[in-house]
Amino acid sequence: MSIERINLRKLLQLFFATERKQRSLLLADIRNDASKQAGNSERGGDFYGPFWADVKDHVAGGPDLLTSTDGRIRANATRKRLYPILAESFLAMWNEKMRWRNEPFQFVPESVKAELPIKELGTVVRIENTAAVQVSDGSHRIIYPYFSEEPPLPDEGARLGFWALRTALPQYGANDMRIVDVQRKAYFRPSEIAARGDEERQFVQRYASLLRTWRKLKEER
Repeated sequence: MSIERINLRKLLQLFFATERKQRSLLLADIRNDASKQAGNSERGGDFYGPFWADVKDHVAGGPDLLTSTDGRIRANATRKRLYPILAESFLAMWNEKMRWRNEPFQFVPESVKAELPIKELGTVVRIENTAAVQVSDGSHRIIYPYFSEEPPLPDEGARLGFWALRTALPQYGANDMRIVDVQRKAYFRPSEIAARGDEERQFVQRYASLLRTWRKLKEER
């Protein structure tokens, strides 16, 4: 059940979506879950996964992101509208904000991922598909991407996202985390999104409300 075991970026999208959009996303999740329970294993795959894999290759010094994007579009025309926007937006952030003032850095090929249990709700939030680099002072930058067209990720969403990342990845410093809303070229740093101390309570309350809506929609079907 994907809402009870959910990727952080999808959860943040649901937290801040309009009521109509949230309902649409939850109904789609319910349909997908019912389809899997019926034995239909067909899946559309992760639309954004190939793009982010190309981003990591680019950061690691591999193929140019725009060249890789062209190849992805030739392989699958459904990517034609969004992939160029994502690529150009990421490159703008990378060149203007994310190269750490031209400090030397080393790409970390190992995947930085974790699971964050929300014990009060009996759920799990998945942290995965990050990009990580180590900079000259030995610290890391763990880059967590948000891709959704709607809604844009607000500052409050970044604040809750940073709480989840810090809690799930205690081996890294709080200032090591970065969240990027790729389509909006929005680059969030912990130093600019100060913690207030109520992040866990806000996160759990929003998640609990979402679960109630999801269960009600399931009952209505």
